[in-house]
Amino acid sequence: METVVASRTSASSDVESQEACATLSVMLAVPHMMCGGCVRTIEQALLATPGVGAARANLGARRVFVTFTSPDTSTGELIGVLKNEGFSSAELADDDPSQSARSSGLLARVGVAGFAAANIMLLSVSVWSGHASDMDSSVATLFHWLSALIALPAIGYAAQPFFASAYAALRSRRVNMDVPISLGITLATAMSLFQTMRGTDQVYFDAAVTLVFFLLIGRTLDERMRVKSRGAAENLMSLKAVAATVIGQDGVARQIQARNVVPGMRMIAAAGERIAADGIITSGRSEIDESLITGETLPRIVQAGDRVHAGTVNGAGTLQIEATSTDENTLLAEIARLMLAGEQSRGRYVRLADRAARMYAPAVHVLGLATFIGWMVAGGGWEQALTYAIAVLIITCPCALALAVPAVQVAATSRLFGQGTIVKAADGLERLSEVDTIVFDKTGTLTMGELHLSDGQTISDDILVKAAGLAVSSRHPYAQAIVREARARGLDIAVRPGVQEVAGSGLVVAAGSGEVRLGSAAWTGVTDARQHEASLWFVQPGREAIGFRFEDRLRSDAVETVAALKAAGYAVELLSGDRPDAVEAAARAAGFTRWQGGARPDAKLHRLQTLKDQGHRTLMVGDGLNDAPALATGHASLSPATAVDISQTAADAVFQGDRLAPVVETLKVARASHRMSLQNFAIAILYNMAFVPLAMAGYVTPLVAAIAMSTSSIIVTANAVRLRTMKLALPPVVHDKQQKGGSI
Repeated sequence: METVVASRTSASSDVESQEACATLSVMLAVPHMMCGGCVRTIEQALLATPGVGAARANLGARRVFVTFTSPDTSTGELIGVLKNEGFSSAELADDDPSQSARSSGLLARVGVAGFAAANIMLLSVSVWSGHASDMDSSVATLFHWLSALIALPAIGYAAQPFFASAYAALRSRRVNMDVPISLGITLATAMSLFQTMRGTDQVYFDAAVTLVFFLLIGRTLDERMRVKSRGAAENLMSLKAVAATVIGQDGVARQIQARNVVPGMRMIAAAGERIAADGIITSGRSEIDESLITGETLPRIVQAGDRVHAGTVNGAGTLQIEATSTDENTLLAEIARLMLAGEQSRGRYVRLADRAARMYAPAVHVLGLATFIGWMVAGGGWEQALTYAIAVLIITCPCALALAVPAVQVAATSRLFGQGTIVKAADGLERLSEVDTIVFDKTGTLTMGELHLSDGQTISDDILVKAAGLAVSSRHPYAQAIVREARARGLDIAVRPGVQEVAGSGLVVAAGSGEVRLGSAAWTGVTDARQHEASLWFVQPGREAIGFRFEDRLRSDAVETVAALKAAGYAVELLSGDRPDAVEAAARAAGFTRWQGGARPDAKLHRLQTLKDQGHRTLMVGDGLNDAPALATGHASLSPATAVDISQTAADAVFQGDRLAPVVETLKVARASHRMSLQNFAIAILYNMAFVPLAMAGYVTPLVAAIAMSTSSIIVTANAVRLRTMKLALPPVVHDKQQKGGSI
């Protein structure tokens, strides 16, 4: 842990402040956090609370992370503060199904609103076309009452999300986007009911229900994108050991909960077990799989005096370990805190739709009120003035605005899904469109993460099948690579009986005239002069040792992908926890000019923070647990489908297959979706510029306003759908700063 703690001084101030209070923190779920204005209100209210040191609201996940400066501050007090601001909240449980439940509930409301709108429209067509009135005015009145019977319960049920949000905002003396929406729906419905009771023709139930229908479509699309985004840090602890075997002072071994391990305890880790806490080996020799921590493919040989970390897997012999940390202070817990800090930092990003909506509510209220007052002053009467004001509210209802981004996101994610890439974060595509620097991990990302024989063509089938007869008894990556090569050649592998595995050395089996060994150079007796010729040696009695060399192959299109990104102007780097020499070799082979090896999670986080401080927006592409904090901290992130679960959860998108081409395609789609979102906003603005003056002048009835609003929504959606089949290119990126080549 010394390395991690020492490097923490160079990380961001957000990381420092949050980790300093890591044991005094709470995560709150705030389901009614709807926009950037809600984020500001929540953070400001919490920061004004005595004893609160930091508050970070994550709009995508609808959660707030709060750290305390005083242990006297309670979670109940924070919940009360948010309640006073009009937000219901609760401490986040381990399993939070609220987002999925909200998405399902919205979908049901969309169905109800759509069904009601279709039926009311059928009745309205007869009335507004004049056919019902020509037959009998009582028939038109009947149709109005039938429309009311359909509309009132439909609106009462379907529009609840808008009403609840608006009521909470008004109760706390603030205005959000749902206030003018609710006002328009309520006034249109109430006015229509009043006119129905009077027996006039100015009835607009169809407009009110259609308005709810299109607004719910936008809200549902947005919510479905949010459901796909879940916090990664809360899943990280599944990688911990649940129990630990400790040796008491009486020498008796017993099992305890891993969280009860304290420094100084002696633990036993058997082969295949996860290590329960950070510690130092006191006896034993084994191989530790640290791939989740370092990204290194090969296990690390450890012995007495070496340090090991919680969550890593003991691969061979039994180890006795003296614990040096508690459950809250392990490297695994440190990674969780780094990742949580990264998630909350990213949560401060304000989406394009939220930025556009900031001025919406005040502007709509001003326009509606101005219309009402203007017509009253002009002597139009309160009914006429209110009707025109309702038309203005319906015209300005943000259907096109609400659909502008979600419709593009759905089209973009559908296109990417068809090509094997799954977008998970609601604002992931928008952030992907803004990156100018791309940082790759090596093992499992740039490479396949699977060792292969690099000199297989020089190994005869006879030698290979004999070596595989020993190797098939081991789980060591070198041994598995030999077995894969033998099977790829179609050789029949006969398992040698009596094979023994010596931890950290190799495999041995007795033969008629001696021993057959497959292992390290020193253990198999290879001379010092030849030790560096190969990674593994096969020795038979009376015969010359045969060396096996291995490599982790680059993905088939790695060189092509890196070249395409560089040609488009992206700055690309390779940042890996693997050995520096292996990282340099892979970097040169793939075409990187900047690289760094031996990077632990905190070092990766520090590098991304440095790039951010230099003004760069970074895309992190990685697959291991050691990449998870960097994935959460980067401006955007991608993971291959072979990544560990925690890295996939932290990433904005996950791509499948053995190629890196999805990285380029994802960037193309992200850039195109950003352009199309701006186009949709332009359509919505032009629509309002054209129809709002007409509505204020009294040339637009609420029904015409609803039709115009619906038309603008359809145009926006149709524009977004084009993205699914468009032929895309990767536009050039302009850098403010140039980076030099070489090791970072």
